[in-house]
Formats: sequence, structure tokens, C-alpha cells
Amino acid sequence: MKGKAITLFFMTNILFLGELVGRCGIASLKTGLAGIKTKYNVDYTVINGEGMTNGFGIGKQHSMQLGKLGIDLTTGGEKMFYKPDFVEFMQKCSFVLRPLNYPPQCPGKGVKNININNTGFLIINLQGHSGMKQSIQNAFVAVDAFLKKVEGDPVILVQYHAATTAEKATMLHFLDGRVAAVIGTHTKVMSADERITDNGTAFISDNGRVGSFMSVGGFDTETEINKYRTQIPQRSREAWDDPRIQGVVVSIDEKTKKAVKIEIVDEKVDVKKPQEA
Repeated sequence: MKGKAITLFFMTNILFLGELVGRCGIASLKTGLAGIKTKYNVDYTVINGEGMTNGFGIGKQHSMQLGKLGIDLTTGGEKMFYKPDFVEFMQKCSFVLRPLNYPPQCPGKGVKNININNTGFLIINLQGHSGMKQSIQNAFVAVDAFLKKVEGDPVILVQYHAATTAEKATMLHFLDGRVAAVIGTHTKVMSADERITDNGTAFISDNGRVGSFMSVGGFDTETEINKYRTQIPQRSREAWDDPRIQGVVVSIDEKTKKAVKIEIVDEKVDVKKPQEA
């Protein structure tokens, strides 16, 4: 009697980390990222790094440090060009993506072609519109035009940096079945709407933050309270309470090139606040 045919498929696991907030976020990566990558059998790691430098922007040296910490690709949105030294550096930086729908005169690129496990992947970074101050191209128009020009058959992953869950859900339905994932960032609060659509697209409105959890978006609570109570502008300060690494792992079936699983990552890490902080 002939044995039953066995169908084998292999998965590629992409870790999308939430927005990195300040020194607590950096320390959290140093302490906990390697263990998380091993635990979830991660093949490639993406992070929103625009809050790395004191919570506002990302400096040149910090952007290079992320690679040493185990990050493969960094994305950003409206805060990523806050640090002047990074603007010039972005001209030749291949491991950071600015939004695709920024003006063509803006330094950097909005897409990244990579090969993982002999499978081609295309990662796209987009910025939304609700609550954003920049004058940029419509993200829906920009990504639609770009996808029509894509050659070959890569696995397409989209990170959508937008303020409202409604706008990010709209992008999911617009791209459903055309891409393998739409991962939302910006609010730095992990949402509870992760899913895989019937067409094989993974989605979450927001994949959280890397930094202090018992805080206001990674910032010191007393400072944020005083800003509301007094209406006097104050610079937000990084918080250190309850450090965590948050994000999602998206598993891609290399044969069908569709998402088959999305898993929440919410790991506490043992990080101590330095005396000078």
C-alpha cells in the first residue's frame, strides 16, 4: 500500500516591532530582542525607529546602532527627519525607509527589496493623512500606482504609519489579497484587532511600542499631566517604568506567499533606569 502524500510548506517569520521610544526602548532591545527572535524563530526584523533619539526623531548614530542590536530594517513617519544629521545621512542609507508617498525630492527610499529563505520580499512604508501635518501624496493613490509597476511575484508587506484605526482598516480593505500584510504604527498603543483575512493578508491597527509601558506613549507621566493641567508647553521626557518589547510576528507561507498567522509579541524585559536618566 502506498503511503499518503505529504505536503510540505515552509514559513518565513517577519517580526514587526512597535515604535521605539528613547533610551528605555534601546535598553529593552539590548536586553530582550535576541531571546524574542529565538522564541519566535524570526527570519527578519522591522522596527519603527522614529522615536529612538529622546522620543523625537532618529539621529545618524542611533540609526546605525539599530543594526548592531539585531534590527534588519527601520521605518519612520512624520518624526523621522527631526534630527538634522540624519537628513544628509539618509541620502545613502539603505537600511531605513521613509514613507513612499513623500515627495521625490525627499532623501531616501520608501521600498525595500530583500531575499529571505530564497523568497523575494518587498517592504513598503506609507504614511497616512488623518492628524498629520505634512503635505504628501495620497497614500492610497501612491501605493496603487506602485503595485501596478511591481515586477515578478514578491511577497509584499506594507507598514502604514497613520493616526486612526479607521484609516488603517480602510487601507487593509484596499490592499486585501494584493499584499501579505498591512501593519499599522504611530499611536504606540497595541491594538486588539489582529487578524488574517480570507485572502491571506495579515493586519493589525497598531503594533505597540518598544519602551516604557506604564507611561504616556513611552513618556514620563507627570510631565504629560502637567502639560494638560497648565497648558504650558514642556518637553516630554522618556519614562522607564515597566519596559516592554511589543510587536507582531507575521508568518508567510513561502509557497502561496500569503500570511497564515499573526501573533502578538508583548514581552516584559528587565531594564533598570540609569541614575543619570
